[in-house]
Amino acid sequence: MKYSLSSLIVILLVGSTVLSVYLPVFNLPKLDGPEKVGTQTFHLTDQNRDEIFTEDQSDKRELMVQIWYPTENSNNNKRDTLFPKDKEMFKKYIQSFSASLKLPEFLLDYLKYSQTNSYENVEILPSTSPYPVVLLSHGMGTSRVLHVSQAENLASHGYIVFTIDHTYSTFATLFPDGRVTDYKKSTTTLDERTKTGSIWTKDVEFVIDQIEKLNSGAIESQFKGKIDLDHIGAMGHSFGGATAFNATYLDQRIKAGVNMDGSLYEVENRDDINKPFMFIRSGSFEDWFANFEMDRNSDDEVTKSLSDELHIMKNVINHGGNVIYVEGTQHFNFTDLQFYSELVKLSGITGDINGKRGSNIVNQYVLDFFNKQLKGTGGDLIQGPSDKYPEVKFVNPEEL
Repeated sequence: MKYSLSSLIVILLVGSTVLSVYLPVFNLPKLDGPEKVGTQTFHLTDQNRDEIFTEDQSDKRELMVQIWYPTENSNNNKRDTLFPKDKEMFKKYIQSFSASLKLPEFLLDYLKYSQTNSYENVEILPSTSPYPVVLLSHGMGTSRVLHVSQAENLASHGYIVFTIDHTYSTFATLFPDGRVTDYKKSTTTLDERTKTGSIWTKDVEFVIDQIEKLNSGAIESQFKGKIDLDHIGAMGHSFGGATAFNATYLDQRIKAGVNMDGSLYEVENRDDINKPFMFIRSGSFEDWFANFEMDRNSDDEVTKSLSDELHIMKNVINHGGNVIYVEGTQHFNFTDLQFYSELVKLSGITGDINGKRGSNIVNQYVLDFFNKQLKGTGGDLIQGPSDKYPEVKFVNPEEL
């Protein structure tokens, strides 16, 4: 029994050490902007749109939208947790998250300890002029919770950021009444991608409608008169990046946009975009483009769509926009998932680059782009290669 007990203790110590290394309690990278950040969540319902992802014909499109904004945090509130504080709500959320990742629930229980850099429901920082706005969309099957560090970074530099959960396209969306909706697969074919993309684009347009109401006071909130409706940007990752492009093209209220590693789902009649736009691609873009060159003349539908997308990128550059890629990154380096565990890197969905380094690079280029296009300041980084960020490569239009 003595030896068995000793062996058990050793096993537990080794197990706890392994878990602490590969599933550590983590906090998001510290803010590099001058302002503290507040956050507030809104439940919005579009009474003019039926919900097509449910069988109940009376359902309307519902969204959860989280707002990030500059604050003084004068009441000295504690930092907000990354996931819901309520035990039952956290359990429901993690059940959906673990099912999405195909991991046992107990392995994700540690996430309840992780904190953001933000303070919940605090007052917005007074300003002599309204704040520019950025809308942020997640990737297909993920969640707004994977883009908190990006929203916080922009807010710390004087932006109001609206992160949208595109309902039924997330691993979990938690509503105030305790309902949790999960992911409904809907993008197997190009037609399905376009149809779902249209829904997401309308989500963005609807949120802008609500932003206007927040600013006018039609929706009661602390944001009345604080929002600069003349300087609205859109950004997103993956399918959300494609949505940022589509919404920027279609909605005249959006003045500039950023697509983080997202293949476009709508390329018809999109090559004449005349607004500032930036494509940020992962490090695999160079290899992907080299392989595509060998099949460029193929007549299949997918190849034609990709060829049209490259033509759009070329036009974006020719209209003063940017197409860049970041060496060492993979698709999920554009999310906060890279901070969750070293196991994420082992899976191959993030690249060799250090997670915090990759995150910082993306944040700096996104900030520099929006500073130039929405604030009329900065713009140095997006002019060309930088010794400070040698991982970032600029694509020339003649290459496309």
